Amino acid sequence: MTIRVISRICAWAVFACISSIALAQGYPSKPIKILVPFTAGGSSDMVARAIAAKLGEGLPGAIVIVENKPGANGAIAGEMLAKSTADGYTIMVGSIGTFSINVAMFKNLPYQPLRDYDLITVAVRNPNILIANPKFPANTLGELIAYMKANAGKTSFASSGSGSSDHLSAELLLQRTGTSGIQVPYKGGSAAMTDLIGGAVDVSFQNLGAASGHVKGGRLKALAVTSGKRSPVFPDVPTMAEAGVSGFEVYSWQAVAAPKGLPKEIYKKLHAAVVGALRSPETKARFDAQGFDVVANTPEEFTEFLREETARWKQVVDTAGIKPD
Repeated sequence: MTIRVISRICAWAVFACISSIALAQGYPSKPIKILVPFTAGGSSDMVARAIAAKLGEGLPGAIVIVENKPGANGAIAGEMLAKSTADGYTIMVGSIGTFSINVAMFKNLPYQPLRDYDLITVAVRNPNILIANPKFPANTLGELIAYMKANAGKTSFASSGSGSSDHLSAELLLQRTGTSGIQVPYKGGSAAMTDLIGGAVDVSFQNLGAASGHVKGGRLKALAVTSGKRSPVFPDVPTMAEAGVSGFEVYSWQAVAAPKGLPKEIYKKLHAAVVGALRSPETKARFDAQGFDVVANTPEEFTEFLREETARWKQVVDTAGIKPD
């Protein structure tokens, strides 16, 4: 390699570094859009709006817009993010389904998170909670199982979408207990809970954080939580293991990502601002009250975690015999 070529490479490297720093110094200069793959009111939406409310503290002057784009268990918003300009002005707060389960559920998924995204952080995690309409005859997990055995194939399970953690939690319950039921997918957890409250469906596994207000308000009743130990939010609600179904530990999670190819300095600045928003005392207190654990990890930790989760849920889908769409 000639001295002239080496000089040019060095010059371009210096130029790229200076350009990245210059872009970061002017960032943000226009509104930042947070895509949410589900309807308003669900866990991903709650996390997105909590981040949006505090993002300006790490990015002074930032105007943040939350845009709900539900459908296909988050695949519609997932594809939108993958095709967006990698400039830091479009990010997404998505769920375990959007980031990992969809990879197993869809044959021709129009995006691949590990390939198409700059992963920012896992925001929060929380267990699912098995909830029912107050008028449903079962008041415990044991009574639910007995009811399903006596009324084969008649119990309806609402979910936030095909391939969501609540859908797969229901499938896992049916497998472990030798029962059958009817899967009723919705475009988000809030829509599922609305029909659950109205009595159009019987039971559902939903994110504890999103369902807690309805349970405390008496609009829904809780039968069990999918965590390894009882939730401090509902200390009287047993875990699945305590209620008689062992090996049933499931956590849902929400995470933040941007299109692949963010300028390095903007990537660092955006990560710091999102983590700062998640760890702010007000946001953390709000999440604690709803049963969410703040994670706020590094992009590297998120990447390794996503690889593990994708492999895990592919195995669950294969075992369940669910055919990818």
